[in-house]
Amino acid sequence: MSADTSKMHLVVLALAAGNHSAGWRMPGALAGSQNFTLLKHLIETAERGKFDLFFLADAVNSSPSMPPSMMLRLEPITLLTALAGCTKHIGLAATASTTYSEPYNLARLFASLDHLSGGRAAWNVVAGAFPEAAGNFGREAHPSLDERYGRAAEFIEVMKGLWDSWEEDSFVMDQASGRYVDPAKMHPLNHRGEYFSVTGPLNITRPPQGYPVIMQAGGSEPGRDLAAATGEVIYSVAPTLQVGKEFRDDIRRRAEKFGRNPDHIKIMAGVCAIVGETEADARKKLAALGDLVDSATALKTLSDKLGHDLSGYDLDSPMPDLPPGGPMQGHAKAILAMAREKGLTIREVRDATTATSHRLLVGTPEQIADGMEEWLEAGVGDGYAVLPPWFPGPFDDFVDEVVPILQKRGLFRTEYTGTTLRDHLGLPWPEHPARLAAQLSAAE
Repeated sequence: MSADTSKMHLVVLALAAGNHSAGWRMPGALAGSQNFTLLKHLIETAERGKFDLFFLADAVNSSPSMPPSMMLRLEPITLLTALAGCTKHIGLAATASTTYSEPYNLARLFASLDHLSGGRAAWNVVAGAFPEAAGNFGREAHPSLDERYGRAAEFIEVMKGLWDSWEEDSFVMDQASGRYVDPAKMHPLNHRGEYFSVTGPLNITRPPQGYPVIMQAGGSEPGRDLAAATGEVIYSVAPTLQVGKEFRDDIRRRAEKFGRNPDHIKIMAGVCAIVGETEADARKKLAALGDLVDSATALKTLSDKLGHDLSGYDLDSPMPDLPPGGPMQGHAKAILAMAREKGLTIREVRDATTATSHRLLVGTPEQIADGMEEWLEAGVGDGYAVLPPWFPGPFDDFVDEVVPILQKRGLFRTEYTGTTLRDHLGLPWPEHPARLAAQLSAAE
């Protein structure tokens, strides 16, 4: 199915040390996921560029071996609540784990963010990518893949049930009668499932969006099923056009199997753009990044993404035909597909994926825009997750030089036309189940 290029969507992944492992070392780079001044600049730049969404990734563990942006960082929902006061339109997305959280607390946090931002919250659902987190929560071991995704599916169900605890007009505050709320419009959850037992109701009214937008990046088989069954914004790791198209087609097929309208899912292909005055200038920046990378660290990062230790292999031998393993199977599948398609050695794959596991665009603003338009028209998705290699320079360049070209071509909005994130993305507003039941009863 051909993408509707008049509705391109843009998300920025704001890893404040940059989306390249050595980005923070570049001249002029600023970094620090606790650097509020930098993060405020980034979200204001994204809103100036009319981006749909500002996204903060997260994990609940830390280690010197982790990418710099993930090692030390503020709690993302707290941070987004502060940033909501600096912005008016852009969506606010945070990662939160279903393996190492509880539905009631998380439902309350995201509902609060949605209320305080006027309906701009999004939850990036992860089942837990880092096994090292288990010890922080009294677990002896990281749960199995099937258990994590079984828990995640029930977790989302409980979250939505909690968000439905009150109908939209339940808060009446009638001073004359002394009636503060309408108890008939309160709906305790009374959920009893395999993983959770939650009574409810939630102690906050229904979020302005009904539910905050649900985001995912499923790569494994259970991950893709969960994304297709529940996700509204889904990230794809697409280093090649074929990989991206196959992922989008697969998600749409699965969504139909689950009884969903696949047009209610927005797929965002990751893209790392390095903009230069000329193509040679842009490639010089890429080369400078490569010079700052420690080769051992780069091989360790590739091994982590593939779920296989490559340290014992000959770097100049072809990439072995490995089964996707580990917690990042979406990245693994995309990297291995790219290696097979291009006949790359391990060294070549290491160097190619040091910049990003996603698509890498290097060139002038026109060339970057051309590449984005080409893939969008080819049906790779509904927009892009932009992953600047460092901040603020490459992101400023993208917003100031690439976005105006996309706008001039009629590919991207010039102004926000709605007030909520669902408005920006063209996603339906979820009717309260009690209202739906009443409508069905009346129709009968």
